[in-house]
Amino acid sequence: MTDFVKQVLKLLGENARYSFAEMADILGASEQDVKNAVKELEETKTVVKYAAILNTEVLPEKNVQALIEVKVAPQKLKGFESCAEEIYNFPEVQSLYLMSGGFDLAVFVEGKDIGSIAKFVAEKLSVLDGIVGVATHFILKKYKIEGQITKPAPAHKREIIQA
Repeated sequence: MTDFVKQVLKLLGENARYSFAEMADILGASEQDVKNAVKELEETKTVVKYAAILNTEVLPEKNVQALIEVKVAPQKLKGFESCAEEIYNFPEVQSLYLMSGGFDLAVFVEGKDIGSIAKFVAEKLSVLDGIVGVATHFILKKYKIEGQITKPAPAHKREIIQA
């Protein structure tokens, strides 16, 4: 990956709504060079999706989100891959990560309420071959999402200075 493509990637990470013209202006490059770099990033699956980061706490309709730690008995010649594939195909699953430490997979899920997540764990997740154990943690409050602090910035007040 060239330095230029890395710079384009950095800009996309900061603000995916930058236009090609804006990125070209920032980087001192041509719009076509930026388009080509973005196309390369998309084709190589370096950029897999453009999405808005939502603060779900301020939305009128509240969904429940949870982190589920999953312990897996890896399958011979397949490791964790086949189990991960089964899990990430469930519509409730938002993100799935292979982890180091006390558990193997971190599964982020979303549901209408606690009951729907409990049902997912009991009827879909824990019954899969190779699942040894699960621990569900419900997300109570989000302070920072994808690098963005969720609370509004405080209004700056002028200080009184006396000599």
